[in-house]
Amino acid sequence: MIPLLFGITIISFTVIHLAPGSPVGVQTEMSLKASAQARENLKRLYGLDKPLHIQYLNWVKRFVKLDFGKSFVDGRKVTDKILERIPKTLLINVLSIILILLIAIPIGVLSAVKQYSLFDKIATVFVFIGFSTPSFWLALLLMILFGVQLGILPISGFQSIDTSGMSTFERILDIAKHLILPVSISAFGGIAGMSRYSRSSMLEVIRQDYIRTARAKGLSESRVILRHAFKNALMPIVTILGLSVPALIGGSVIFETIFAIPGMGQLFYASTMARDYPTVMGILVIGAVLTLLGNLIADISYALVDPRIRIKGRQ
Repeated sequence: MIPLLFGITIISFTVIHLAPGSPVGVQTEMSLKASAQARENLKRLYGLDKPLHIQYLNWVKRFVKLDFGKSFVDGRKVTDKILERIPKTLLINVLSIILILLIAIPIGVLSAVKQYSLFDKIATVFVFIGFSTPSFWLALLLMILFGVQLGILPISGFQSIDTSGMSTFERILDIAKHLILPVSISAFGGIAGMSRYSRSSMLEVIRQDYIRTARAKGLSESRVILRHAFKNALMPIVTILGLSVPALIGGSVIFETIFAIPGMGQLFYASTMARDYPTVMGILVIGAVLTLLGNLIADISYALVDPRIRIKGRQ
C-alpha cells in the first residue's frame, strides 16, 4: 500500500500542476494593481518558483510528518480544514454504503431466485434507470419536489442555521432530515449496480452441483439459499464494495456542491477552482488512503467469507 500511495501522489502532484491556471494567476487576475514583481513574490512565497521535482520533495517531507502545508487561499493549515469537513463526508458515505447493502443485496438475491419473474423484470428496469439517470439531475428534481413543492425536506446545508434552542434528539433529527436527500442520491446508482452484481453472482452459485445436492438431501429452499448459496455469492459483492469507495468519494463533489453541504467534496471543488494545490493534494491523499483501506478490507473479508482462502493461507 505504501509504494502505491506514493505513486498516486506523484501522479496527482504532476497533474494538478500541469492543469491550466495557477494560484498566482487566480489571486491577481482581478487586480489591476498587481505588478509582475508582486506575482513573482507570490510564487516565491508559495514555493512555486522551484522546479517541480523540488516542490514535490518538499511536499513529501511535510507529508511524512502528516503536515499538508498551509492553504493558498486563507493561510490555514490544510489538516485543520480537512478535519473540519471529513466527518460529514464520511458520515454520508457510510450511510450510503449501508443503504446500498440493505436494499441492493436482497433485491439481487430475490431476482436470482425468482429469475424471469415479474419482480425480476421490475428490478431489471430499475437497474437500467439507475445506471442511466445522472445524479445531479435527479438531485435537482428531488429538491424541487420535496423541498420546494411539498416543503417536507430541507434542500441545503448539513443542519439548520439556528440549532441553539434544540435538544440533542432534535438536533439529531434535524441532521437526519438534511441527510435524507444527499444519502439517497449518493446511494441510488450504487443500489442499481450492486443489485445487478448480486443477481449475477447468485445465479452462478445456485447452478452449482453442491446446491443441487443440498436440495436433493431435502433441505428447505430458504436454508439452501441463505446457508449454502448466499455466503458463497458474497465474494464478488465484497470485491465490488471495496472498489465502490472511490466512486462514492468522487460523487461527494457533486452532491455536496448541489446541497451546499460543507464536506470534503465541496472543499475539493472550491480548492480546485482556486488552484489551492496544498488543499487539493491533501484531499486527494485522503481519498487515496480511504480507497486503499477499502481494498484492504475487501481482501480481509475474502478470508472471512470463504473458508477455502483461510485454509490456503495456512498451507
